[in-house]
Amino acid sequence: MQRCARKLIWLTIAVGLASVLIYGFTPKPVDVETVQPTIGSLKITVDDDGETRIRERYIVLAPVTGKMLRVGLHAGDRVVAGETELARIAPADPSLLDARTRTEAEARVRVATAGYSQATAVVDRAQEALELAQLEFDRAKKLLPNNAISQSEYDIADNRLRLAAAEVRSAESAQHVARYEIDQAEAAIRYIESEYDPHEENLFRVVAPIDGTVLEVYREDSGIVDSGTPIVCLGDATDLEIVLDILSFDAVKVKPRDAVLIEHWGGAKTLNAVIRLVEPFAFLKVSALGIEEKRVNVIADFVGPVEDRKSLGDGFRIEGKIVVDQTPDDSMKVRAGVLFREGNSWHVFRIIDHRAELVKVQVGRSNGRETEILAGLQPDDILILHPTAAIQTGTRVAF
Repeated sequence: MQRCARKLIWLTIAVGLASVLIYGFTPKPVDVETVQPTIGSLKITVDDDGETRIRERYIVLAPVTGKMLRVGLHAGDRVVAGETELARIAPADPSLLDARTRTEAEARVRVATAGYSQATAVVDRAQEALELAQLEFDRAKKLLPNNAISQSEYDIADNRLRLAAAEVRSAESAQHVARYEIDQAEAAIRYIESEYDPHEENLFRVVAPIDGTVLEVYREDSGIVDSGTPIVCLGDATDLEIVLDILSFDAVKVKPRDAVLIEHWGGAKTLNAVIRLVEPFAFLKVSALGIEEKRVNVIADFVGPVEDRKSLGDGFRIEGKIVVDQTPDDSMKVRAGVLFREGNSWHVFRIIDHRAELVKVQVGRSNGRETEILAGLQPDDILILHPTAAIQTGTRVAF
């Protein structure tokens, strides 16, 4: 009996030692991070920094030479066209009454009149374009429910209508400014012809040509100003556009009406815009690393309600993603970190029964963060993210 007990003890010890040896020499699973393919459209974008700017800026100049009284406006103040007084100018000396000043004032009237005629022609041309865009949009709106046109063609017609309306507003604003310049020039002549009177009711008053906001006050203190001296800069703070300076290599891929996603502008919501113009010339810019680069300005217009971006102002920094291409909505895509090259082919590691398996895949387009998969994977596959050299076919993994 004792002999059997001793055998059982030695057998137990032998089994324990064997288990320890087996456990010690068995490779431990490699800890990995995993992801799965996703289904959806893959957007190919050109990403770069940019800034906002007011579409139309109006610099109000002193129409006559004289003594300007102190300006009471400050940046951010609202102004009303034809009502808000920007500055008051008193005669500095009798030199305002000489023949030369009168001739110059009369010439300014003729120049202002010609400018108003030109602005009126631009308004007429913009209104004609708006009427044509409205007809095309109405036609597209009727055809869309019957699938006679594509959604893309309808969106283009809608975009053209909005752009045409914006051009009309811009042309009308320029016309109002031209009319204001005629009034200012004619008032200058009347002021020159009048007798010198230092009383306040006879001061020359400069009023706002547009409804908008004071962007900058160039001269606030009282003093002598010459005709043509900048006084204030006005603009509509809600009428913003976007300027993105991108590499010329990327600019050739961008087309008008391409969508733009505005991120990292300070708000939580991604803003939408559409490309209006790719400027036809490049300029030299030195990057933060000291590298000389050829860049091109790309101009985009915001799409959507002003309330979504009411905190944005002139010259604010933004980050824009210009969508130059995209895959269908049913595309399979994976994070770029799961892919690696082996020979002339792309591969991934797929996990089956807690073991890694090397899989050859066929890739499509990529935006640097995600890559389209054309063949080789299924949506429910579990893939290893950033595989190391320790991962081989058959390697046990833990995730």
